[in-house]
Amino acid sequence: MKTAVVGAGWAGMAAAVEAAGLGMDVTVFEATRTLGGRARALSTGKPDGTPITLDNGQHILIGAYSDTLALMQRVGLDLRRALMALPLSLPYPDGTGLQTPAWAARLPAPLDALAAIATARGWRWGERLALIQASLAWRRAGFRCEPTLTVEHLCHGLPERVMQELIEPLCVSALNLPASQASAAVFLNVMRDALFGRGAAGFKASSLLLPRTDLGNLFPAVAAQWLQTHHGNTARVCTGTRITGLRADAGQWHLKGDGVDEAFDRVVWATPASVAAQTLLAHADDNDALASWALAAHALDFTAITTVYAHAPGARLSAPMLALRAEPDVHTAPAQFVFDRGQLNPADSGVLAFVVSASSGERDELQARVLLQGERQLGLALRPLITVVEKRATFACTPGLERPAALIAPGLFAAGDYVQGPYPATLEAAVRSGVAAARLAKG
Repeated sequence: MKTAVVGAGWAGMAAAVEAAGLGMDVTVFEATRTLGGRARALSTGKPDGTPITLDNGQHILIGAYSDTLALMQRVGLDLRRALMALPLSLPYPDGTGLQTPAWAARLPAPLDALAAIATARGWRWGERLALIQASLAWRRAGFRCEPTLTVEHLCHGLPERVMQELIEPLCVSALNLPASQASAAVFLNVMRDALFGRGAAGFKASSLLLPRTDLGNLFPAVAAQWLQTHHGNTARVCTGTRITGLRADAGQWHLKGDGVDEAFDRVVWATPASVAAQTLLAHADDNDALASWALAAHALDFTAITTVYAHAPGARLSAPMLALRAEPDVHTAPAQFVFDRGQLNPADSGVLAFVVSASSGERDELQARVLLQGERQLGLALRPLITVVEKRATFACTPGLERPAALIAPGLFAAGDYVQGPYPATLEAAVRSGVAAARLAKG
């Protein structure tokens, strides 16, 4: 079966690996010269001119990402070398916050998470008990709720400290929306898998997995090499090749683009939602299925993520990842988390990555605010390296949202973190969608 995958982000490369494993003849078309989509490598340099490789946005995985971890292992990645595993922790620079004690890290789920809550530093016993009771109530309800609920409504009655120091940071990092706007149903899916689920690849479900390498070498580039090594006669990855048109033709799909004029039995469309909607709608003609799907993808709203990379000679945080406090005027302290890249990769010594989820405002203004926040909360004089604003980083995961289906039309499938599924726009959602699309294509 001759199959095309349009887009070489995490969803597209997951689809390609799965399709090749199912015995399909696979061609991947990527418009840019870099694999990974919105989770790709980015080259820059330190103030002294030393070249370093960062990412188009700082990412984190968790031990519950079963499909992602399985696929990374499948293409030969050594997960213990590629990822730093940390127990569930959201510590603040002053040492307070949620942190799993060493003795509790060995407990099975959900006892480890409950122990972390019970020993949260700076919390009163009433605040800890309220969160434990709420977590157990969510579990008794099967981690289900009315689809119209926001996270704020779901957590109504929880103490303010719990909301500010745990629920809001978790919600904005997972769904890229504040609790007042985010879908409670999707938030509960994440909480179920992360706190009460089973881990994968030897990791606990609640483990925080920080990449020690750039995101390109964490999966997409390794997947491309695996395809060449194991399926060289039946798989190819074509970068710098933009697909601009498609049409149904006698049971196949005919693709046109940069040097491409070819028919395929199956097509997995794995570009961002906006690109997919624009291209498919332009070529829908009388194909109602294409038009309907494209309009559903076009209707999605999106939210931004900003990553500010900064440098301070010899800087070393108390942990590889710290939560940062909101301040009375949230605009003066926009970043929710900071990552010490030097603890993940010695080559990045002194480099910090500040993440502003659900970001708004201009790049230079955001960068200035984050640097001031770093100076106040970390006590560091920081020099900016590069600031990445991904304006359409994730779809807005609001209550009751109808997401586009994986099936666009017979023989044409969609893959991407925005496609129907239980997760918000995460690497796991992208990978799951790619694997699912390949299996649908196989039939």
